[in-house]
Amino acid sequence: MDELISTFGDTIEELKNSKFETALIDTFNVILIDGKLLLFSTDGEYFPTVRGALELGLAKHIVIVDAGAVRFVVNGADIMCPGIVRADPEIKEGDLVIIKEETHEKPLAVGRALISGEDMIGDSGKAIKSLHYVGDKLWNIDI
Repeated sequence: MDELISTFGDTIEELKNSKFETALIDTFNVILIDGKLLLFSTDGEYFPTVRGALELGLAKHIVIVDAGAVRFVVNGADIMCPGIVRADPEIKEGDLVIIKEETHEKPLAVGRALISGEDMIGDSGKAIKSLHYVGDKLWNIDI
């Protein structure tokens, strides 16, 4: 929890008085907050699910992709530099990030940065390894 607070600040801090439950659902280690699946574990780190990012309105560790990239992102593709229009400059290689679409800035996916946020806007190369996206198995878990 402290790691999430240091990454996202006050938004996560507000959850301290909520009811937390951990569970193993399918192959996912998740945290339910007040009965909602808002966090999941990947490589021992907890991070917001796409629903968690949507519900919590997080504003850090964000990468924005253009409309042309959306159909690839929601099908689980890794995120390529040419589709990125903005990236939080505080993102470091290895950080977990939230991928949002440009028009309405709605979360589409969660991934792991392969390069820094400052290097993500470019003409070629892979920037983010997709871990969880709208419509995948984790998104479709019914609590």
